[in-house]
Amino acid sequence: MSTVMDVSTDAGATASDGFNARIGARVRALRNERGESLDALAARSGVSRSAISLVERGATSATAVVLDKVATGLGVPLASLFDRPNEGEAPDPVGRRANGPAWRDPRSGYLRRNVSPSGWPSPIRIVEVSFPAGATVAYETAGREIDIHQQVWVLGGRIEVAVGGDTHRLGPGDCLAMRVDRPVTFHNPTTRVARYGVVQVVEPVARR
Repeated sequence: MSTVMDVSTDAGATASDGFNARIGARVRALRNERGESLDALAARSGVSRSAISLVERGATSATAVVLDKVATGLGVPLASLFDRPNEGEAPDPVGRRANGPAWRDPRSGYLRRNVSPSGWPSPIRIVEVSFPAGATVAYETAGREIDIHQQVWVLGGRIEVAVGGDTHRLGPGDCLAMRVDRPVTFHNPTTRVARYGVVQVVEPVARR
């Protein structure tokens, strides 16, 4: 895999009303695919009906933590909420940087960009992240309908990743492998921005 490119930090690359609308359209489309009501998704995700409604209307800049809960309720990885809406065109096997604008978490300030081609039918997803100095993001969800195998590859700076009760301190070139089946916290303990790539393989959870 090639080195992940630098993440742009200009204002035009961050979340906007248009990006909020794009996320909202994806959430609504995924919910409709499941045939679920807002109330049903609220019960599954732990996010209130009113909050999900605001997300679907593009009327709020939801945090990464809230969006992760919604994604878990929908049975998809968080990265899938940032895909472009399917407008009937065949997906492009090439992920163009111009088609993958960065999204900034309004709480932590971290910047994420989907690298993988939007909508391509593959269990593999690649995301690049620029993580501000001192930032923390704590994903609380655990049980999921999908099995996510994830590797975090640090490209610059240092981060700490807590998976359940285990904390891993990572520097440039380090790569952490994990299953996303426990609460996960990312923290940048330094005074400099950290950069890392995330590679995920998503599979349905085996039923017994």
